[in-house]
Amino acid sequence: MTTFADSAAAVLDAHPGGGRREAWRAFEEVGLPSASDEVWRYTPLGELGLERHAVATGPSPAAPSDAARRLAAGAGVVLTVVDGHLAPVGELPEGLSVSADDSGRSHTGQALVERYANDAFSLLNAALAPATTVVRVEPGAVLAGPVVVLGLAGSGASFARLRVEVGRGAEAVVLEYLEGGRDGLVVPLSEYAVDAAGSLTLVTYQRLDESAWQVARTTGFVERDARLRQAVIGLGGHYDRSRNDAELRGPGAANELRTTYLGRGDQVHDFRTHQLHLAPRTNSRLLSKGAVAERSRSVYTGLIEIEKGATRTDARQTNHNLLLSPSAHADSVPNLDIRENDVLCAHASSVGPLDALQRWYLESRGVERVDAQRLMIQGFFYEMLEALPAALAAPIEADVAAAVGEVARAAQVGS
Repeated sequence: MTTFADSAAAVLDAHPGGGRREAWRAFEEVGLPSASDEVWRYTPLGELGLERHAVATGPSPAAPSDAARRLAAGAGVVLTVVDGHLAPVGELPEGLSVSADDSGRSHTGQALVERYANDAFSLLNAALAPATTVVRVEPGAVLAGPVVVLGLAGSGASFARLRVEVGRGAEAVVLEYLEGGRDGLVVPLSEYAVDAAGSLTLVTYQRLDESAWQVARTTGFVERDARLRQAVIGLGGHYDRSRNDAELRGPGAANELRTTYLGRGDQVHDFRTHQLHLAPRTNSRLLSKGAVAERSRSVYTGLIEIEKGATRTDARQTNHNLLLSPSAHADSVPNLDIRENDVLCAHASSVGPLDALQRWYLESRGVERVDAQRLMIQGFFYEMLEALPAALAAPIEADVAAAVGEVARAAQVGS
């Protein structure tokens, strides 16, 4: 790992604090995962080539794309983070603060090296991220417009870290956007903490270059009677791994998670979810929908875990996959781990092609086949996109529609 290890050593020498050396030593002990590890067995780890990636020692000269600017146009506040480095912040509305935290600690107060002890890529983030960008919404504050975090990645290995804290009774909408990363390795780590009776609507939108590798992890901490509504959308990346956890820590806490992915070429979209119910009367709803075309593949692995004492919990997870090519492949692995009797819990999954009868119906009414397929794919994703915050919906819907059009044309060529 000459290039990677040498550049990582330079970063550690330049920024030795924040528990970075401890995290690097922990990474060296854990090592990179292998396909023999159950949670990585669907991953083409042999293609990663960690040694080819140099760690970014400063922000690259990346500039936001037109798509990023369209998203920023609907924002109340725009923050720019380049290769993990927070750009200077302008004037902020009352009740919102933004800072950089170099303590190397999680929202829980644990050191990151302890919180993510067995996760190799999270340990790399703990060792090599410049700092944690902290977005804090003060108790009782209601932000008028969305906070858009524009994440830009260069061609090396970049490690961004974000923490969003919503105070008691506060409300906010946040978009975490990521683009760039040509031939690069992108390893973001994010935490979202919603205090009692607070509400956070969060959109994580990934449009990395299709040569990039992404290994992302997010964790939501949801307290008493708080709400976390999260949408995760993956369009880019050669390998796009997104692990999205939520801990429902107080009675009445609720988490709604919608994950959406669209694969083409040789892309791999690998989504992992974990809803951990720790308190009574908690509620989680997970809906995951994806489509794969050409030679792409998707993996969905979800776990609902209900601890003893989390009575009257109501938890559901659903995963649906569209196969748009004979060479495309989707794996769906929903799981339940229940240690309490007085609960409602369910899971469901499906994998299959577009409905031939529905397509025939459209074609019999004069709709060209490629347009019929495009309309059906858009209809498949409709319930995912209609839940997006109004200020952000239009540019995201336009991006997804354009990608769906490309996939539908590719499916037509391959049929």
